[in-house]
Amino acid sequence: MISPDVLDKFISVCERAAYGASKFIGKNDKIAADQAAVDEMRSALNKMDINGRVVIGEGEMDEAPMLFIGEKVGKGKGEDLDIAVDPLEGTNFTAKNLPNAISVLAVTKKGGLLSAPDTYMEKIAIGKDLPKNLVDLDNSVKKNINLLAEAKNTIPEKITACVLKRPRHNKIIKSLEELKVKIKFISDGDVTGVISVVDPNSSVDIYLGIGGGPEGVLAASALNCIGGQMQTRLVLSDNEEINRAKKLGITDLKKKYNIEDMIKGDTIFCATGVTNGEMVNGIIDKGDYFEASSFVLHKSQNLSKKVTNKIKK
Repeated sequence: MISPDVLDKFISVCERAAYGASKFIGKNDKIAADQAAVDEMRSALNKMDINGRVVIGEGEMDEAPMLFIGEKVGKGKGEDLDIAVDPLEGTNFTAKNLPNAISVLAVTKKGGLLSAPDTYMEKIAIGKDLPKNLVDLDNSVKKNINLLAEAKNTIPEKITACVLKRPRHNKIIKSLEELKVKIKFISDGDVTGVISVVDPNSSVDIYLGIGGGPEGVLAASALNCIGGQMQTRLVLSDNEEINRAKKLGITDLKKKYNIEDMIKGDTIFCATGVTNGEMVNGIIDKGDYFEASSFVLHKSQNLSKKVTNKIKK
């Protein structure tokens, strides 16, 4: 179990990262926004009394100053923790002042997180209280939708699917349209997209498509705390990506991962809004301080809450 004492400190880490990114809202500079979030997140993590290791980050060590895979964070004392980070999920949202930009992290005890490379990942996710292993990446879209509709005692026309709007998803979109499934398109931000399947305020029943691998593990961390089902598989397009996966200890390159394969044991998840969104509100600059809204989960405490804090700059 992760000590509850560190929860507020991890919330603070996300708040600082979100504040850093917020300085670049609407300035059409996604690189600067991302860098500001990284700098704030790294600084806050390194003030913590933990022996932390970034397992899910932004690339390899030679790509620093991003928070890289394998980077040690914290003061080197305290709990041994593995951390997944995305200091700014939705760089384009921030640059263009669009909704749903967040700063996000997940935490487990050492060894609890899948070391996923920074590559693409196939994903399918559905909500809570459904038969185990109901959907599968190897099924056709039609089969998965029909299975889900049957389990929900409804018809495909009343199912809503969340899909990242990309040309690579044209076949998926065509299948959904043939089934008359309602489609909620998102342009970025598939952590929020996946989590929407378990959000009681969302109409989304299923998420499907290919997105980022790190974002897949972060979303799985949230579902590990609050329920739902998710299955993923790495998409490795060249030898460089294959070698990157092998370097992280992945031997079965075509393995399908369920939540329990990606996340083990107790988990903390935190997402803080940069811009206003469906999950949380964005940063509000009040002059000497700022207001930050976060969605926070801690599995061992059965904790799921939204918090708004006032923080001195």
